[in-house]
Amino acid sequence: MFKLTSVAFIIASICSICSISTAQASEPIEVIKPAVITEPEKVELGKMLFFEPRLSMSGFISCNSCHNLSLGGVDALPTSIGHEWQEGPINSPTVLNADYMLAQFWDGRAATLKEQAAGPIDNPKEMGYTHELAVGTIASMPAYVARFKAIYGSEEVNIDRITDAIAVFEKTLVTPNSPFDKYLEGDKKAITADAQAGYQLFKDKGCVACHNGPAVGGTMYMKMGLVKPFHTDNPAVGRKGVTGKEADKFVFKVPTLRNIELTYPYFHDGSVWTLEEAVNTMADIQLGQEMSEKETKQMVDFLKSLTGDQPQIMLPILPPSNENTPRPVPFK
Repeated sequence: MFKLTSVAFIIASICSICSISTAQASEPIEVIKPAVITEPEKVELGKMLFFEPRLSMSGFISCNSCHNLSLGGVDALPTSIGHEWQEGPINSPTVLNADYMLAQFWDGRAATLKEQAAGPIDNPKEMGYTHELAVGTIASMPAYVARFKAIYGSEEVNIDRITDAIAVFEKTLVTPNSPFDKYLEGDKKAITADAQAGYQLFKDKGCVACHNGPAVGGTMYMKMGLVKPFHTDNPAVGRKGVTGKEADKFVFKVPTLRNIELTYPYFHDGSVWTLEEAVNTMADIQLGQEMSEKETKQMVDFLKSLTGDQPQIMLPILPPSNENTPRPVPFK
């Protein structure tokens, strides 16, 4: 009897797992999994470089300045502030779950996180440095050189290794265990009835055509203003700036909706500060639909259920500068 009961229990357990897996597979949104760290030393170096302000001309701006890990991986500004207080051209997208994106930047001009990490360093409107100066700065500090040698096998510091380490760190910045993930895994009480109704609306109204997969977005490009024009003073033209094709004007990478309640203001121009307005704007210009007040509330409740565990980051202690380290130039 014991053996039969044990076998029955195992079969029931397998069937339950299969049932959950089948249910998840039928949904357009997938569960975000915790990061698996296989290179802890490289992750730590990447974290140091992510928080390293001396990768900028001013000695003040780091990757974390625009992708603040205390603020959902954004800077909570319409457009970012760069070198010498210059206004950035576009809203800073979140770095959280960025490894799930088909490409980086709103216009997708960087294919990988590593390529993206190189961009702001030598952008005169962002960190205002050059790759050569950045490499020289890091190479001037023995503690950094020792880490590069231990990880890469030689003392050489170059932009390829710097951006590689930053990218490996950024790949760990995932946000699992959201209430909605738990709902997908079978806990139907993990989200409210309004959030469940909001998810059904999200599917019924067609939002999932663009916002799907683990990151609930980031897997395709789409025109901003598909049904009606999106009115903005922002000069960004989207993919057209990369491809040169008129058909790509105002076509942008579909943003992730993970942690969306934390990553305001919204859209590439950062013009909208509330989820309610964002939901109604997208329904209007992308779907040609009007949302009732109740539907908007339900949709927002669903979107808030996508907020997962935020990365728990212990701030790194960075090596001190020395007489060989280039001096910061914060002002002309």
